Amino acid sequence: MIVVTGAAGFIGSCMLRKLNKENITDVVIVDDFSKIEKINNYSHSTFSLKIARRDFIQWFKENANQVEGVYHLGARTDTTEFDWNIFVELNLEYTKNIWQICAENNIPMVYASSAATYGGGENGYEDDINLILKLKPLNPYGCSKQEFDLWALTQYKKPPFWAGLKFFNVYGPNEYHKGRMASVIFHSYNQILSNNKVNLFRSHKKEYKDGWQMRDFVYVKDVVDVLYYLMTHKPKSSIYNLGSGKARSFYDLASATFIAMGKEINIEYVDIPIDIRDKYQYFTEASMDKLKSVGYDKPFYTLEDGVKDYVQNYLMKQSYF
Repeated sequence: MIVVTGAAGFIGSCMLRKLNKENITDVVIVDDFSKIEKINNYSHSTFSLKIARRDFIQWFKENANQVEGVYHLGARTDTTEFDWNIFVELNLEYTKNIWQICAENNIPMVYASSAATYGGGENGYEDDINLILKLKPLNPYGCSKQEFDLWALTQYKKPPFWAGLKFFNVYGPNEYHKGRMASVIFHSYNQILSNNKVNLFRSHKKEYKDGWQMRDFVYVKDVVDVLYYLMTHKPKSSIYNLGSGKARSFYDLASATFIAMGKEINIEYVDIPIDIRDKYQYFTEASMDKLKSVGYDKPFYTLEDGVKDYVQNYLMKQSYF
């Protein structure tokens, strides 16, 4: 039996689907299932049990002997949320509980960290655990992920295998419910449908042209492939980056979306909202050497190929992974 938390959400529901594609159907899915806008993310997948997030820890304590592995992908991921207590409850204490049960019962655990831990990138993007103390996240969400990573590294009792994944900018199917926090590709697609144009943020730093802020965009299909690889191969337990390894501009991303839709490129620029302007990352790029060093050698989607697949096979068809 495999557990997937956050299974009604974006990456979690894609992970459930990945397991199904690998003929794994004895899956316990965990989330807040009261949100009806997420139902289509998981309703076409196969699983053995559905447990509400608030009930899971008690269930896990009582049924740990049946569980072979945990993908802990559930979290509060809103980078515009500034109530630290929410992150303590959902991202820190909840994850510590899962870790401790896994450690006590020798259950492998793969969990979601975040590239938000790197902050403005002043200390680079190397996933060397010796550098983690130097990192300075820019928002409470990033701080919560940073704090758990640091806590995990100091624990004497650990799961027999564990991996924390610093997700960079993940995009792809099953993010219809995410609203403001959905990927720029998702928002670009809908802007093109409505207005035949895309609004990108102006740069508020002289060293970057408008729209040429750069991020490491990684397709969710690559993400779940890596998660599955780590759980099945169980290489060295550690914290790993999970991006494409190649920074690309928002201009490139928007252009790829227009091309995938067969539309002429039409981009305009707007100011970055004040509430996130001083916490905005202008450049991210995952160093992927560590993951490659433990044997992962499958090529990642290029931005153009990933956007094309996402737009033409999911967004244009309103379909799910």
